[in-house]
Amino acid sequence: MFSGRVAIVTGGTRGIGAAITAALAQAGAHVAAGYSKGKDAAEACAEKLRAGGSSISLHQGRVDDFEDCQRVVNEVLQQFGRVDFLVNNAGITLDKTLRKMSSDDWCNVINVNLSGAFNMTKAVIEHMIERGSGRVVNISSVIGATGNIGQANYAASKAGLFGFTKSVALEMANKGITANVVAPGFIGTEMVAAMPEAALEKVVAKIPTRRLGKPEEVARVVKFLCEDDSAYITGAAFHVNGGLDMD
Repeated sequence: MFSGRVAIVTGGTRGIGAAITAALAQAGAHVAAGYSKGKDAAEACAEKLRAGGSSISLHQGRVDDFEDCQRVVNEVLQQFGRVDFLVNNAGITLDKTLRKMSSDDWCNVINVNLSGAFNMTKAVIEHMIERGSGRVVNISSVIGATGNIGQANYAASKAGLFGFTKSVALEMANKGITANVVAPGFIGTEMVAAMPEAALEKVVAKIPTRRLGKPEEVARVVKFLCEDDSAYITGAAFHVNGGLDMD
């Protein structure tokens, strides 16, 4: 399906990002998986996928550093000649109530989760315009729609992706480029699994489907949005949250 295509997936070696990398690679794309730290874990993820026949390359960089994003994109273009899909998945949490949250806590989360999407999209968009095609998929969160205690910075960063994506979609609609958002709910990743059992039970009890989502369920939506048949979908938000939020 994606033979000859090249995707960049930021935060592409862990959790939801690793599932997205796997889904695109297994569909035939070469995936340039970005990561900021944890080289051994990133290489283990890549080797596991390569063992299954997937084409993966690793690219270390910081999405909150504009010049570093340009470097990574140029690196991918030099090595593979094109970028068809950009999945802005990299994100962090620094949870504290507003009264305890420092300016650094706020800025660090905004810079990675929201400015990171701008930095990477800015770095790749001229190439996509020149080619007359491209897919940008931004990974938000149900928290961006609902808010959450202790996550003012995270909620703001993820809410910002909705507006950013719509603006990019409008600007790029006549250039063969689409931009969409996928907003996961509570997904069974290492981060969620690390929650105290009692807290996790309370979360699951609020989800109409009464279970956590699977990373692969999010990845399938991302893959769908990258397909040629999805060219008429742009500026849209896809909520993968088991019915937790239905707005």
